[in-house]
Amino acid sequence: MDRYQETHATWDRIADLYAAAFSDLDLYNDTYDLFLRELPDGAHRILEIGCGPGNIAAYMLGRAPELRWEGIDVAPNMIALARAKNPSAEFQVMDARRLDGLKPGYQGIISGFYLPYCSLDDRHNWIRDCARLLEKDGLFYLSFVPGEASESGYKTGSGGDRTYFYYHPLADVMKDLVEHGFGEIRVILKEYSRSKEEKEEHAILLARKK
Repeated sequence: MDRYQETHATWDRIADLYAAAFSDLDLYNDTYDLFLRELPDGAHRILEIGCGPGNIAAYMLGRAPELRWEGIDVAPNMIALARAKNPSAEFQVMDARRLDGLKPGYQGIISGFYLPYCSLDDRHNWIRDCARLLEKDGLFYLSFVPGEASESGYKTGSGGDRTYFYYHPLADVMKDLVEHGFGEIRVILKEYSRSKEEKEEHAILLARKK
């Protein structure tokens, strides 16, 4: 079993635990509001990559129920939770590294912390594919934990399940965005408390397709 397979299997097993742990997290709500405000006029079709149990979708659709929300995730149990939580949206099981089956025409793409589970080699192609799916002036939101690639490795939860966590240098992600036709890049940094003793910096990027 390779890194991706083990990580994907872990997310499927812990879907209920993840949904419960993060259902009330409001740290990023101001950035979600910013995404909604900055969408191009007439925006209606939004893609969420790595939708998990549908927490972001629920927040967004609670404020903009007119949006046509489509979400993908590699874990079937996550998709089942997202569908139950957001009956007006469309969700499907899909590996975010395989976006060829989606047709362009989105006005917004949002990806909350998918990037930490995407290798550095795959990141470049993933950003390229997101650019292909977005219409001109479309808005791209992505979040991750910036860091040196050498820090990447397995993280083990309290139940013994492992995920492989990739750190991406902020400058490298921004370089990929520019290379694939994004501009007006806005960087928002948040301090996230993993515990009382452990804090880490999270990066949220919003970029517009030129």
